[in-house]
Amino acid sequence: MRIPFVIFACLAIWPFLSTASLAQQSNSAGAANPLPQAEASPDDIEGGKMFATTCGFCHQDGGRHAGRGPKLSKSERSDEYIVERIKKGKVGAMPAYGSVFSDGQIIAILAYIRGLDD
Repeated sequence: MRIPFVIFACLAIWPFLSTASLAQQSNSAGAANPLPQAEASPDDIEGGKMFATTCGFCHQDGGRHAGRGPKLSKSERSDEYIVERIKKGKVGAMPAYGSVFSDGQIIAILAYIRGLDD
């Protein structure tokens, strides 16, 4: 019950963040690539389902354990890093999903990953 709530809560507030406030936060923090401004559709809310059907083969137990891919729960990688890795992949290790998922779907997957417990 907690994971769907976290995903829903993240996606519910995402469209209300203004581009200006994101740009201001990015400039003040010195971040080179802020997260994309994404709008979620009702299909985007199931980050856990998208993760299970696409990512779960390599990231075992829903991302809680390492398999062919690394453990994702409690990852210390930044949100920007994870979003870029999902979009662009890693040669020889992970396919790129930037043309498969919308920005909203990638944010839903990120929210799922951030909501994982061991």
